[in-house]
This record gives sequence, structure tokens and C-alpha cells, in this order.
Amino acid sequence: MARRSPTRRTAQTRNTSHTQLWQAAASFAARKHHHQTRKDGRTPYFSHPVRVCMTVAHVFGVDDPVALCAALLHDTIEDTTTDYEDIEERFGPDVAACVAALTKNMALPESIREKEYDSRLAAAGWRAKLVKLADTYDNYCDVVVYPKDQVAQKRRETRDRCLRAIALTRTGESNEALHRAAEIVRRLIA
Repeated sequence: MARRSPTRRTAQTRNTSHTQLWQAAASFAARKHHHQTRKDGRTPYFSHPVRVCMTVAHVFGVDDPVALCAALLHDTIEDTTTDYEDIEERFGPDVAACVAALTKNMALPESIREKEYDSRLAAAGWRAKLVKLADTYDNYCDVVVYPKDQVAQKRRETRDRCLRAIALTRTGESNEALHRAAEIVRRLIA
């Protein structure tokens, strides 16, 4: 019998359960964000993807493995040396597509970048929009770490981002979990 040459294992063969998939995503994101901090300069950046994932699971009540992995990985392409192929190879095409939809093109000028980003998210599936809602939810809640004289301004800015994320839920693919999450964010910023 001829021996088969080794082939690259896919995310499905490496990760036999959903639990292993999100655990691998958490470890990967922690390594990639290792030396980064939040805007307060003290909080490890990895706390943000974890809080986004916890928001998806515990605030929005969604246990979809692709959404949970994308929540943990949502800033890896944008803020680290990770690329789409890294995510696709380790976590599969669904997670990679979701993370790519959540990644801003930092090569574009900001005015163009934000419009392009919103257009891409509008065309993305419900999971990417759900993670975006969780991302804005966490950023809105995290405003308290700013100096007191900046909190009101940062609250307005993050509220505007929440409103943009809510508006995106009205485009393309939709489901009940996405609408429920949009309502939770809407109530948060009211």
C-alpha cells in the first residue's frame, strides 16, 4: 500500500469540537495581541476580544462557533501581523470571511475607509454584523477608562458607532439573534 504524503490539515480536522475551535481562537488571539494595550495604556488589549466574545455569548445569547471565533479574532488582521490566510488555515473559510468583513483597510484615507468598511459589513452575513454589535457594545461600555474630561466626547463617538452598527443589521442576511442583539445595543445607548 502506497503511503500518502502529508497534507495540510484543515480547521475541521484539527478542531474536532466547537469548544476546541473557540479555545484555539482564544489562544491564537492572545498570542497575537500579546504586547498590545487598550487606550488606557494599562489594560491588555486581549481583554477586548474576550469581552466581545462574552457579549456575543452571554449578553446576546448566541453560541454559534463561527461567531464566537470571529469575536475573539476580529482585530487580528487589522491590528497584528496576521493575514486572511492565517485565519483561514487555522479556523476555516467561514471564520476567515467573518474576520475579513470586520477588518478595516488601514491603507485607505479615513473618510474613504469608513464608507468602504460599512459597505463591506452591509454585504456581510449576520455573524459579522453580530460581532460588530458586540464590538461597539464593548467599546461603549469601556469609555469609563478615559480621563473624566474626555468621557462625554468618547461616549458620543462610541454611541455614533453603535448607531452605525445597528443600521447595518437592516441590510442583507438577517436573523432573530441579530435583531435581538441590535435591540440590546439600542437599549444600552438610549
